[in-house]
Amino acid sequence: MSQQLASPSSAFQGHVDHFTNGTIRGWALNLRDIDHPVRVHVLIDQQEVMQVLCDAPREDVREALNLPINTLGFEFCLPKNVFDGHPHSIGLRFPDRSVLPLPNIDHNDILSETVTFPGSIRPEIHSFVDGVKDDVLRGWIIHRPSPYDDWMGGLIVSATADGVSLGSARADQYRSDVAEALGCDPNCGFEILLPRRLYDQHPHQFSVISEPDKVPLEGSPFTTSLVHDTLESRLIALESTIDQLYRDLTSVRREVSSLIPRRAPNLQRYNSWAHRYYTLLADKVATQRRAHPLPKSAPLVTILCPTYRPDTHDFRTAIASVVAQTYQNWELILIDDGSSCKQTAATIKELTTSDSRIRAVTLKKNQGISEATNAGIRAAKGAYIAFFDHDDVLVPVALEVMIREALKSQAKLLYCDEDKIDAAGHFLEPNFKPAFDYRYLLGCNYICHLTIIAAETVKKVGFLNTQYDGAQDHDYMLRCTEILDASEIVHVPAILYHWRKTPNSTAARISNKTYAVKAGVDCVQAHLTRMQRRAKVHSINNLTLYDVEWTNRRRPSISIIIPFRDQVEMTRRCVDSLLTHANYRNLHICLVDNFSVEDETHLFLKEISSDPRVSVLRIEEPFNFSRLNNLAAQQCKSDFLFFLNNDVFISQENFLTKMVAEALAIPNVGAVSPRLLYPNETIQHAGVAVGPDVIGVHVHRAQPHDAYGYVGRLCLSHEVTAVTAAAMLVRRSLFEELGGFDEESLKIAYNDVDLCLKIRQAGFKIIYCAGAQAEHHESFSRGTDNKPENEPRFFQETQTMLERWKEFPLFKNDPTYPHYFRKDHQTFFDLHDPEKLW
Repeated sequence: MSQQLASPSSAFQGHVDHFTNGTIRGWALNLRDIDHPVRVHVLIDQQEVMQVLCDAPREDVREALNLPINTLGFEFCLPKNVFDGHPHSIGLRFPDRSVLPLPNIDHNDILSETVTFPGSIRPEIHSFVDGVKDDVLRGWIIHRPSPYDDWMGGLIVSATADGVSLGSARADQYRSDVAEALGCDPNCGFEILLPRRLYDQHPHQFSVISEPDKVPLEGSPFTTSLVHDTLESRLIALESTIDQLYRDLTSVRREVSSLIPRRAPNLQRYNSWAHRYYTLLADKVATQRRAHPLPKSAPLVTILCPTYRPDTHDFRTAIASVVAQTYQNWELILIDDGSSCKQTAATIKELTTSDSRIRAVTLKKNQGISEATNAGIRAAKGAYIAFFDHDDVLVPVALEVMIREALKSQAKLLYCDEDKIDAAGHFLEPNFKPAFDYRYLLGCNYICHLTIIAAETVKKVGFLNTQYDGAQDHDYMLRCTEILDASEIVHVPAILYHWRKTPNSTAARISNKTYAVKAGVDCVQAHLTRMQRRAKVHSINNLTLYDVEWTNRRRPSISIIIPFRDQVEMTRRCVDSLLTHANYRNLHICLVDNFSVEDETHLFLKEISSDPRVSVLRIEEPFNFSRLNNLAAQQCKSDFLFFLNNDVFISQENFLTKMVAEALAIPNVGAVSPRLLYPNETIQHAGVAVGPDVIGVHVHRAQPHDAYGYVGRLCLSHEVTAVTAAAMLVRRSLFEELGGFDEESLKIAYNDVDLCLKIRQAGFKIIYCAGAQAEHHESFSRGTDNKPENEPRFFQETQTMLERWKEFPLFKNDPTYPHYFRKDHQTFFDLHDPEKLW
């Protein structure tokens, strides 16, 4: 603290320490009234815009000036509207209007009455280089353009070893640890693969810098030596020995090879994964073709391709992908939507001349995507009709796989999985889809490409509606659901379509087609009106993701069952959150007291029992979650049962209204569960995926609460195979019919998953309600299954589930969770090796 207190005529004294990145820090005081903090007046462009109270602790100033107090500091950021890219004059004044000089932004040692702020700052950066692990250099970096912006990932970093480039990477990999620690965008990590030459046991200096500013990351440079992992080296050596001595034991060699660590596939490495997948897919389909050839009378498929002044190269590539189909019985109708373009006309003429299966329909004037497609429908001759964009690409076996499934299932509408392809030919952003999910379809057109529909169904549904251009395909899918049974709509679990991602395509940026958002809202609203389902539809953040707010006025009775033992403060908070915040009147709370012993608990129960909405059921038995809930359910006569842990807290007034509305909105809903957040506002529960490898796993766990999730799954209500009993709404009649929770074999773990599988087996849906949200302190209520004393019981319950459900198709292959994704790693991110998909 070098500033000395002068003897000026003004009673006010102060100093600005720095003016950096739009933030001003300093101190000020009134010599005649030291005990009361000063207010500094902030002037922008000669106009006072704010006052700053100087009451922050500054022990350094107190010691340097020998003052009796230290509360005289200030630090504030300029208002958000100043960060507009235009210069502004900044000044500070004491209450008597005397000047508090400001340091120059570029030279803090030069003081001025006013300084010019340029309206922008150099982006702030936080970063760290973690080091080297598993052959990759890892780290993270985040930035923000101004103090009012969020910390985001996505920067590019470059690395060198001993001055030699190792390449660059975009810092957009998922890092939940960084997000949790700093509250930033989790997609901020980077990995750079290291060449084998560096594993020579000699020290190497590694440097990582941000691009384009060339700013070194925290922790860079660093020096280390690299050696191969001992186990990996031994395995490689063993593989070599076996190869020399036992060339015929290839299975042993492969087993050893598989033990050598390698980078696991995930969405960040999708392009390389996809290349392997498509090679294997072609081989698998060829094998199937030889073993079970399609009948010679296989149906004709009409492919409709509306076009309007397409990029010639992309257009030719698209048509070539049709011609290359392994399934030969198709016709392609190219609809020129009045493009009046000689090049387009010439290209279409050339294509129709080259293959008799290609026909052209030319419209005299541009009529839009819907009418162009309708013209193709009128000309179609096939038993099935497929919809194809003029710059997209079909996988060579696409039609063969789709028609084989159509003949097998007799489905009327079939859709497959898809990904995108960019200008460089890279595969990215796959859309892996669930089995048909009407509730999900209301929130977004997840079906999309490739879709084929039986011609007889198209005839019944009619033509595309021009009113919904931009969302015409979504409208058409919804209209199909109005005449088809769910069993007639089939998902083909194969990636058969590449959606081209160009700068102006919807695949690249929905903001390029904002009209599509309005059309989507309108078509969903119109569909619900036709189906006599009361709801209001809104776009989520102006995207083609739609929030369907059910407006059903029915208020069936609910019994809320809350097992607990002591933990009085937590239980009180849980109950109070329901009675205070939930505006649902037709409810009753049943507190299931499992051997509470504390006096404070007994006082609480005596107090709360005076509320007519609350009753207490005391059960003096060893803890058995299933039995506690079953016994309570037997006392209830309500329409619905809501099983709730005492560590779940509800602050949303319409929480129960949303849950019940979801249960009543569409037919055959057996159970509903909300979004649950950890106290740090990350996702704890958004549905449960099931399977023999995990029994049950929470999807999207630890994602930010405002994340969209994979293809909108976090923010859109949709079907799931299972949910947690920590907050589960179930129809009481169905619960009783199914025998409730298994209190014999599944006393604590997996009883909720087991009940959900029974619900699904009985033909009912289970819905994740994205609009209902609560806070969950998971396992506070009963602890975890990881303690040594719980292991025998947990093992037995695991074996029960495996034995009971091993042959159930929904357990073997969860239809709501794409089979490409692993369940035992990060859900909706880590991928199975393609070889393991068949």
